[in-house]
Amino acid sequence: MLSSGRWVMNGGRTAVLARTFCYKTIKRPQYKDAPQKKPMREFPEENFSLAKQISARIQATGPITLATYMKEILTNPSGGYYMSKDVFGKEGDFITSPEVGQIFGELVAVWILTEWQKIGSPKPIQLVELGPGRGTLTQDILRVLSQLDLSSPDLSVHLVEISPYMCQAQANRLCLSHNEVTDPESKHHYAGEMVSGVQVFWYKRLEDVPRNFSVIYAHEFFDALPIHKLERQDNVWKEILVDIDPDKKEAFRFLVSRGETPASKVFSQLSGDFSDKRDHIEFSLDTFSVINHIAERLEEDGGFSLIMDYGHLGDKTDTFRAFRQHKLQDPLENPGQADLTADVDFKQLTFMAEKTQKVITYGPIAQADFLKNMEGDARLQVLLENARPDQKKDLETGYDLLTHPDKMGQRFKFFALFPTVLQKILQKLPPSGFSSQQ
Repeated sequence: MLSSGRWVMNGGRTAVLARTFCYKTIKRPQYKDAPQKKPMREFPEENFSLAKQISARIQATGPITLATYMKEILTNPSGGYYMSKDVFGKEGDFITSPEVGQIFGELVAVWILTEWQKIGSPKPIQLVELGPGRGTLTQDILRVLSQLDLSSPDLSVHLVEISPYMCQAQANRLCLSHNEVTDPESKHHYAGEMVSGVQVFWYKRLEDVPRNFSVIYAHEFFDALPIHKLERQDNVWKEILVDIDPDKKEAFRFLVSRGETPASKVFSQLSGDFSDKRDHIEFSLDTFSVINHIAERLEEDGGFSLIMDYGHLGDKTDTFRAFRQHKLQDPLENPGQADLTADVDFKQLTFMAEKTQKVITYGPIAQADFLKNMEGDARLQVLLENARPDQKKDLETGYDLLTHPDKMGQRFKFFALFPTVLQKILQKLPPSGFSSQQ
């Protein structure tokens, strides 16, 4: 079933989809059974309680913002949800589009290739992924780009990942060799090399990625960035905070701030230009910071960006929720044991990107529209013609999952950013995938 954006397993079952190097489908092993090129570092379970830590903080300083709560739950070094385990797929808490089938990553790769060639194929080129998950999307993109014989130093891969566990998992999937970087002056903390010789680097912040021509892409990254929840009362934006529940041990509750907070004041200042009739808003300062940085990089260093996430067009209010073992649960229960997420507000995203005047934007459009505009139907037919009989059903099921309006097709959106210097080129040759009139 599909529940509010995250794709969760129906009864714990899903198809293991075949993938391909070119036109012939090959079945990849389940991730948990894949051969490891390097033993995974041990991440022992510690006697650590996020609930106790958050409770102590609230007792010392008072109620905290939801953004602070989310950041602690998801990225606390000792007990954060993303920090020491694989949370994706059947064995995790949700499944993502790149994991569903090879067509997704292949079509994204074709889009990158098309837009890159449109502006003269500048080299060197950096592939920069924010929140790479298992590394599946980048792996599929590189498989397509390898047909161009791109190699080091013309091509390099830069992954922004804060989880030590997932860094190793991604490296085992992508690289022939890889190691942790211990030099305190190095901006990257992990590095590896692919069979092709392409260098791969890992960073904790986008700001640390080298300032060169870059293709920056993110799939289900912005939905996990901390949000502030705001409520308009008597024409004043107040903030929804997290407090200790006095009736339960180590439990939490929501409450409304008595007056304006720093976050609500920032939003009030923006909303003078950003018209919104809703009385309940989810607002991410971290998202705005990342978008501003992407816009600055694209303007100064060249490149373009593709954001893929589930979200809405500024018409929803309360989308904050938690997932555990493919089921919804109370986000204030069992801190650190469930994924916390909120729909991306693409109306806000568009506003903030265009407010910089450094980039022009395209979309958001539905995932189904993008994939079909990129000739996904034709790609499926090619794969089916070269697939074994036992693979065909999996391919068809996966593509249906990605494109059906009641599944992933409409809930997920594609959104692109280009530097304003490319405006004249894009007026003549609009970005592929964002219009059916290609």
